[in-house]
Amino acid sequence: MKILLAVDGSEYTARMLSWLLAHKEWSGAGHAFTVFHAVPPVPHRAAAFAGRELVQGYYEDDARTVLEPVRALLAAQGFAAGFVHKVGHAAEEIASFAQQGGFDLLVMGSRGHGSLTNLVLGSVATKVLAACTVPVLLVR
Repeated sequence: MKILLAVDGSEYTARMLSWLLAHKEWSGAGHAFTVFHAVPPVPHRAAAFAGRELVQGYYEDDARTVLEPVRALLAAQGFAAGFVHKVGHAAEEIASFAQQGGFDLLVMGSRGHGSLTNLVLGSVATKVLAACTVPVLLVR
């Protein structure tokens, strides 16, 4: 089973990873994990002012800051995984990558906002659920 783990470096990611690691059946043979992080894009004008090299450095630093602790945690628990980051809006990038990558399952943490908050602010999880044809497991 190809499993995509969407991470953002938040406490919700930590909770999702803790849940995954607590269920040893996920670490068995037959599961291939890819850890995915969507780096928020720098606004166009700010990117033009800062320059390509500085903006690219920001994207790399952000990805490293989020992915390295996850890489260390999974390695310490014996989970082999690939790591990918893309620049873009999180929900769009997660849904697109999950579908194009042929994943069997997408696992992500959720903040668990109420209905009114989701209506007003929206949520990455809600947008992914609406846009993605891959089954999604939300961990709160």
